[in-house]
Amino acid sequence: MPRTARLDIPGVVQHIIVRGVERRPIFMDDRDRLRFADRFSNLLNKTDTECLAWALLSNHFHLLLRRHTTPLPTFMMRLLTSYAVYFNLKYGRVGHLFQNRYKSLVCDEDAYLLELVRYIHLNPLRAGIVPSLEELENYQWCGHGVLLGTRPLQGQNANAILSMFSMSRDKALESYRRFMADGVDSGDRPDLVGNRGGNVSARDDLGDPRVIGDRDFVLALQSRVEGNIAAVMIPISKVANVVAVATGIDTDALRKRSKSAMVCEARRAAFFAALRHEKEEIPARRLPAISASLVRP
Repeated sequence: MPRTARLDIPGVVQHIIVRGVERRPIFMDDRDRLRFADRFSNLLNKTDTECLAWALLSNHFHLLLRRHTTPLPTFMMRLLTSYAVYFNLKYGRVGHLFQNRYKSLVCDEDAYLLELVRYIHLNPLRAGIVPSLEELENYQWCGHGVLLGTRPLQGQNANAILSMFSMSRDKALESYRRFMADGVDSGDRPDLVGNRGGNVSARDDLGDPRVIGDRDFVLALQSRVEGNIAAVMIPISKVANVVAVATGIDTDALRKRSKSAMVCEARRAAFFAALRHEKEEIPARRLPAISASLVRP
């Protein structure tokens, strides 16, 4: 069965979920998390992508992003490829690091934005990584502390969330803390992770597993993307350029023999992506598939 094309619309919030293959750990220690967080922050600033919430766990992570000029598949390709190359080299492993394609869910922010922020930021608490909501404020690998000002992350738009509670920072922080506390004992939210059984939009004929929103929101999305189905063709030769940007290795180095493990890993990623496609040109909508390929030597 062919994969469903992603919905990637500028200005629309998306919930991103990435899991390790076979649910294996993708972060072994805090140095790995720091490497990922630094790369994530740098890409947010370089690509004009806005982060509203995030959380790193042991074998998966959540991001809540609003992309502007840079397509989300391009952002994720650069993020996942560079981290997979780093991780495989550090731990002397080969093969898949991430499970299939990352999941991306377009969100109706009027109805779900704050619920998603709370759900994502409470993940370390629900997973038992931190013992209490008070401890969560100092957890380094979650956007909750960034909202409260206990740690920085360049690229996370804390003001966009706090201003929804109050224009006064003190009142906003108080209201946000109360909002988070109210959600600690809430049950699972399948509607926020793309489970069709819990997705409001999945209960009618317009149900779409790529969307967190109701019937009206799905119709509004359809009107925005209708008539824009034609693929933008991208030469397969540009795959090498994407790998070079993601890994920091010059394209000339990718074309030459080398004993460098980093160069060999990057070349393997580029060759694998190229071999996955029989034609010289590929649709831009298939970039997510290339993204998955690039992190698989």
